[in-house]
Amino acid sequence: MPKATTPADLTITPRDLRFGRGTQMRRWWLNDDPYATAFYNALSVTFPKGEGYFVDSVRAFREGTPPQLRAEIQAFIKQEVIHTREHVAFNRHVTDQGYDTTLLERDVDKALALTKGRPPIASLAATMALEHFTAMLAHQLIADPQHLAGGDAQAAALWRWHAAEEIEHKGVAYDTWLHATKDWSRWQRWKVKSIVMIATTIKFFQGRRRGMLDLLRQDGITGARAWAGLARYAFGNPGMARKILGAWIAFFLPGFHPWNHDDRALIALAESDYAAAVLPEAQRQSAVAA
Repeated sequence: MPKATTPADLTITPRDLRFGRGTQMRRWWLNDDPYATAFYNALSVTFPKGEGYFVDSVRAFREGTPPQLRAEIQAFIKQEVIHTREHVAFNRHVTDQGYDTTLLERDVDKALALTKGRPPIASLAATMALEHFTAMLAHQLIADPQHLAGGDAQAAALWRWHAAEEIEHKGVAYDTWLHATKDWSRWQRWKVKSIVMIATTIKFFQGRRRGMLDLLRQDGITGARAWAGLARYAFGNPGMARKILGAWIAFFLPGFHPWNHDDRALIALAESDYAAAVLPEAQRQSAVAA
C-alpha cells in the first residue's frame, strides 16, 4: 500500500455556517455575468445529491480504517452534510429567480445511477475522482479572486467557505481508496483510478456544459452566442478549465496524493473573506431579533 501523505497535523473542522438567509440574490448574481452565474448555479444543483453519494461511498469503507483516517472520515461526513444543507438553500435562490432546474437534476440522477448495482468500490472510486475535481476547483476559486469578483456577498462567501472545506478534506476519499485497495497491485490501482478519472472528466464536462446551456437558454442566450460565451468563460477568462489542467494531469503521475500540494494557506485566506461577509449578516439578524 502506498504511503499516504496527508499532513499529520491536519485538522478537518466542520464550520456550521449559514449563508444568504433573508437576502435577495440577483438573477445574475456573479458580476452580472450570465455565463459565470450559470457555471456556479449548474454546479450547485449537483451538490445535494452528489455529496450524499460521496458520504455513502466513503462511509461504506469506514470500518477497519486507522484511527486518524476514521476520525477524518467522520469530519468529512459532517462537512458534506452541512454543504448539502447550504446548497439546498442556495438552489432555492436559483429557482426563486425563475430558473427551472428539472433537466439538471435529472442529469444528476442519471450520473449517480451509473454505479448502481456495482460493487461499493466502484462508488468509492468515482467519489475519489470527483473529490479531486472539487479540490482542483476549490484551489483555483480561492487562489484567484477574479473567479468570484463582483459576486453578491453572501453567495460569494458560500462558495469560498465550501472551497476551503473541500481543500481541507481533499485527501479523505483518496486515503479511504488507498485503504480499501491495499491488497491491490500498484498497477491495478493506477489503471482503475485512471480509467475512472477519464470517465469522470468526460461526464463532468458533459454535465456542466448541458447544465450551463440549459440555464443560459432560459436567459434567452442560445446557439453560437451561448457556445462562444461558454468556451470563453471556461478556457479564456477566467478560464477555470484551463487553469486546472496541471492539477488534473498530476493525478496520473506516479506517487500522486492530493496532499503532495499543501495549499492549506488558502483555507485561512478564504476564512477571512467569508467571515467579513457573514458577520454583517449575523449582526443584522441579531439586531432584528433584539
